[in-house]
Amino acid sequence: MDIFIYVFTAIIAIVLLTSYICFLKVFRTPKRKKLGKGEYDLPPGNIYELFYPQMREWIDSIRGMKRELFEIESFDGLKLRGYYYEYSPDSPLELIFHGYGGNAERDLSGGVERCFALGRSVVLIDQRGAGMSEGHICSFGINERLDCLEWIKFATRKFGKDRPLIIGGVSMGAATVMMASGEDLPKNVACVMADCGYSSSKKIIKKVVREMKLPPSLVYPFIRLGGMLYGKFDIEETDPVSAVAKSKTPIVYIHGDEDDFVPHSMSVECFEATRAPKKLVTIEGAGHGLGFPQNQSKYVESLRDFETEANIFGK
Repeated sequence: MDIFIYVFTAIIAIVLLTSYICFLKVFRTPKRKKLGKGEYDLPPGNIYELFYPQMREWIDSIRGMKRELFEIESFDGLKLRGYYYEYSPDSPLELIFHGYGGNAERDLSGGVERCFALGRSVVLIDQRGAGMSEGHICSFGINERLDCLEWIKFATRKFGKDRPLIIGGVSMGAATVMMASGEDLPKNVACVMADCGYSSSKKIIKKVVREMKLPPSLVYPFIRLGGMLYGKFDIEETDPVSAVAKSKTPIVYIHGDEDDFVPHSMSVECFEATRAPKKLVTIEGAGHGLGFPQNQSKYVESLRDFETEANIFGK
């Protein structure tokens, strides 16, 4: 009997420890450091290096622009922050969310130029656990979708119910807004823009585990359990593809056909599940998150065309 208790206790301890290690590896966000003048936090990887000069130019530009710091409180008490850049006081307003392991300045700085080209004001939002926002844990869009809803409420209170809102995101940020689209959104949310988002947190985590030469069927349960035990969220609570199937808001999907991190097929899957007005834009030659840098003119024109096709501003 004593041996049984010892063995059972050891098994429980191993499960808890393994789940905790998986939780830290997958969900804990990178350490942040303050950047001085002339310092840049750029995405690592060979596919991004070609675009470093453009990224630095965008970052320098937004650092020098007139902007206003916005702050909200999340449902679980975190201070979340983002910078507001105004095109005009009555222009549509886009709220943009960055991806996993990134921050607003690093991943979204080109979004100001893109939004201004479309006649939109914009808020570049640091997700929980990133940039200027509080927290140390990301949840692959599960809690972030609730943060998105809080940002929508904040923008509606600040600017009024008649100002059209667009919620947009890149990578995990796209998953965030897709999952938010399945909630009961106010009528002033005119459009969702999802750039290289994944269709399922479970699928993308398993893909990464597989690429690490680890068995997904063995490792993933520990990752999910770690999220539930130590993060208080279930990674399978919802997913982008089921959320967009419920959405009544027009959605435009953008994805590079050379994305080797989040497959282009995931945007196709979400597009096919969407019942609201929709559009799928493929950026030829673009890697993960590089649709706008790769082909700025096609990116902007495709969004402008969708404004007309879906009549998103009711003009």
